[in-house]
Amino acid sequence: MKLSQVTCTGALALACLFFSTGCVTQRNYDDLSVSLKRAQQDLYERDARIVELQNSLATAKKSGAAMDVARLQDAGMDGDFDQRISELQAKIDGLGHPLGDIERIDVEGGYVLVVQDKILFDSGSADLSGDGKKALDKVAGEIEAQPHGRIWVRGHTDSDRVSKPSTKERFPHGNLQLSTARAVEVAAQLNSSTKVKASDVVVVGYGQYAPLRPNDSAENKRLNRRVEIFVSDKNASSAVPAAAKK
Repeated sequence: MKLSQVTCTGALALACLFFSTGCVTQRNYDDLSVSLKRAQQDLYERDARIVELQNSLATAKKSGAAMDVARLQDAGMDGDFDQRISELQAKIDGLGHPLGDIERIDVEGGYVLVVQDKILFDSGSADLSGDGKKALDKVAGEIEAQPHGRIWVRGHTDSDRVSKPSTKERFPHGNLQLSTARAVEVAAQLNSSTKVKASDVVVVGYGQYAPLRPNDSAENKRLNRRVEIFVSDKNASSAVPAAAKK
């Protein structure tokens, strides 16, 4: 029972007690009843307002901090797709060292931050870890330290199917849904620091469909499970630039 219900019920019982024992007149009782009804209405309206605010908060959280979630076919994938994947692979191969947890790679029209999923999420989860949030807050500060254009946050998985019952229940559409949910969480964290504007961010989920390596070994699958943050140059077109069409 809500506090408001307890309060009103108690007040009514007290009024009845006073009336039955002759402590109040009929007029006093009528006045008390009117006041009680008014108090009940005020409390009802307050409870309704609280529920309304709670629903608004839940909707805001569900919307991914007001950021646009772009569908895969709207992400600028065209005939250049295979070429862009090959270019990114070549740049990673040319680093001269294993891909780090967060690796910056300069590309035409901007740069890509390749973030390994292990520092952000548990297996099959789209909930950011504490260390992941700290890492992304640092990334947000570095992004905003220099002029930039639009930002694309792109989620990727390996080819292993979603099989854990609890994960399947949350992501019934499999890797595509999981990768999109992860991208939304990363974008929301970038925005939560108030350093990256939500209006600058577009979110895309690729699932297993844009691997950096064949999914034929544990190491290759590790590389494929990633979130990419493509930061376009300040003067880049608002459309998805060619370099972002990986």
